[in-house]
Amino acid sequence: MPVRIVVVGVRVAFVSMTTAHHGDDWYARRMRAVAERLVARGHDVTVCCSQWWDGDHPAFDFEGVTYRRVTAETAPRAFVAKLPFVLNSVRPDIVHVATHPHLAVPAASVAGRLRRTPVVGEWWARSDDETPSWQRHWAARSPDRVLVPSRTIGTTARENGVDDDAVEVVPDSIDMAGVRSASVDPRADLVYARSLDDHANVEEFLLALAELRDREWRAAIIGDGPARPEAERTARDLRIADRIEFLGALDPAEQVPILKGAHVFAQTATWEPFATNLLRALACGCVGVVEYQAASAAHELVEGDPRGALVTNPRELANEIVAAAEIEHWTVNEAYAPYDHDAVIDRYVDCYQRTIDDYGFF
Repeated sequence: MPVRIVVVGVRVAFVSMTTAHHGDDWYARRMRAVAERLVARGHDVTVCCSQWWDGDHPAFDFEGVTYRRVTAETAPRAFVAKLPFVLNSVRPDIVHVATHPHLAVPAASVAGRLRRTPVVGEWWARSDDETPSWQRHWAARSPDRVLVPSRTIGTTARENGVDDDAVEVVPDSIDMAGVRSASVDPRADLVYARSLDDHANVEEFLLALAELRDREWRAAIIGDGPARPEAERTARDLRIADRIEFLGALDPAEQVPILKGAHVFAQTATWEPFATNLLRALACGCVGVVEYQAASAAHELVEGDPRGALVTNPRELANEIVAAAEIEHWTVNEAYAPYDHDAVIDRYVDCYQRTIDDYGFF
């Protein structure tokens, strides 16, 4: 019988050419959060990336995480070429590599095989991905497991060649303790929260509100971005601007009291690998009304939830907002406790442990 290899403190090497320190990217923010939470649990984490810090030194420590330079610039070819040598110097127990650039995954896998180190891929599905299909397929077939934030992204990964049994869903997470302890801010009955970019589709929410202009309601839109001026203009054109508060970008702790005071959260974005803002709202007791979008995983969070509804257009959204008035107002929904930060980090560590175990059985 093989003996299970129990790794108490895992040495993890994350690989991502760009990080949350380079710019605002959902996947990069998620990777940074996971890295820092792993460190808080006593694990050793190195992020192999292009340099974002000042100076000539090859590594930089930030929030307990070591960032190690692969390239000085975000140059994909050079990054892929140099990556195996950097991983060899890090000597991790496991490599966790993002599929951006895609060829970083086979490069990491080659380095892993040489050192007998398992490799986990994180599938970064992007709305503007123009990578040649052969690179995507090579990335799909190279790692031992492929992590995805939702079943929707899992489907994308499989379409690119990942084996069914290699895909593992690990969702984004929220701070449930913070939800439970936060105060209640009753400024809005209806809330939308997301970065107001090209995928925000906030106009659908505004059109639904216009359908309800003869009813009593107050709404808040949380988020900022290039689509905000157009959204504000649309609210004025629909003659509902005086009942909508544009709050700008708020961090999660600032959002939670407003969500606990609200009754309905509307999700209309056209692209969402995982609807973290919706998850936070559901945990705060909101009734979630999701407009189905082919490139969004938001519907996964309300399927089968009696406090959620799925719609296809602004009129249906308006109808569900009206129907939600019959649902009791909550400020915490414990059904979403499995999405707490600690619970989700446990899932990462368990995945690492199982992958290391598989490598240990030879």
